[in-house]
Amino acid sequence: MTVPVPGDPRPAAARPLAAVRADVDAALEALDAVADRPAAEHVAAFERVHAALGAALVAGSPDRQPDLR
Repeated sequence: MTVPVPGDPRPAAARPLAAVRADVDAALEALDAVADRPAAEHVAAFERVHAALGAALVAGSPDRQPDLR
C-alpha cells in the first residue's frame, strides 16, 4: 500500500523553479522552530530540508543549458 505524499506530484524537473524554491524556503523556515521542539522531531525536520534541497538539485537552474554533446 502506498501512502500519498502531500505536495506537487510532478517530478522536480517538471515543476516551475519558483515552486521548487518555495519548497526549499518552507523547509528552511521550519528549521527556525526546531530548537524549541523535542529532539525526536529534529530528524524529520532535517529530512524535509534534505529532500527539498535534493529536489532543487534535480530541477536544476534556469541558467543551465542542456549539454548537446
